[in-house]
Order: sequence, then structure tokens, then C-alpha cells
Amino acid sequence: MRMARHSAVDEDEDEDHGIDLAPMLDFVLNLLIFFIITAIFVKEVGLTLSSPPPNNQAKQNNDDSSTMYIAVHANGDISIDQRLIDKAAVRANVERFHGEKPEGPVIVVANTKSPSGIVVGVMDQVRLGGVMNVSVAPTDCGGTR
Repeated sequence: MRMARHSAVDEDEDEDHGIDLAPMLDFVLNLLIFFIITAIFVKEVGLTLSSPPPNNQAKQNNDDSSTMYIAVHANGDISIDQRLIDKAAVRANVERFHGEKPEGPVIVVANTKSPSGIVVGVMDQVRLGGVMNVSVAPTDCGGTR
């Protein structure tokens, strides 16, 4: 009898020579669940800017009366129609423009060296003035005033 038990144990030992993959599979599944859950909660925050296409610039230059151009110079000055204005006056000018041409777009022509806070502030004032069609056109020339 003792011999029969011993031979049964030897048979179990012979069959158990493989590697147990169950813990590794559990670990991989836990990692998969972790990355899926964290990917769902990651949200990117950004500022949506729309700029006019380059091929329409000639058409816009011919139709200046229906578009308002606001220039932000490298030193932070703001001008509309070659007039220097304060950031607080942007909203009043935009409201007047929006009253005359409700569908007219506003293009903020910003020097690439102008302070970004002023450019964003001008865009905020334009939106508060009632115009939602705001485009930004960066430029490197002029604007030092």
C-alpha cells in the first residue's frame, strides 16, 4: 500500500513541470484595466483659434468694409483703423461694428512678439461685444509703433 501511494505522488510531480501563468495573466489584466480607466479621465485643455485660409486673403482685402481688423502690436498697443485704443475700448468698438454688420467677422492681427495675455484679452472683449466669428492672424512685420 505504501508503494501505491508513493507512485501516485510521483505521477503528480511528473505532470506539474510547467510554469503557472495565472498570476502573470492576472497582473496583465489589472494593468489593462488601470490604463483603460486612467485614459478615460484624461482631458486636454486648449484654446480654439481659427485663422482665415491663405487663399481668401485677397478677397478679404477687397472687402475691408465687412471685416473689422484689430491690430495688437509687439509692445502691447492695440489699434483699430490706425487709431490707438485701450483694451477697454475694444468692446465698444466691436459692439458698434456688430450693430452695423451683424455677420461681419473680426480678425485680430497679432504680432508674434506681442504679449499673449493682451491678445487673449482682446479676443475676450470681441466675444463680449457679441461677435463669435473671431480669427487670429499672426504677423512678424510692423507693429512696433
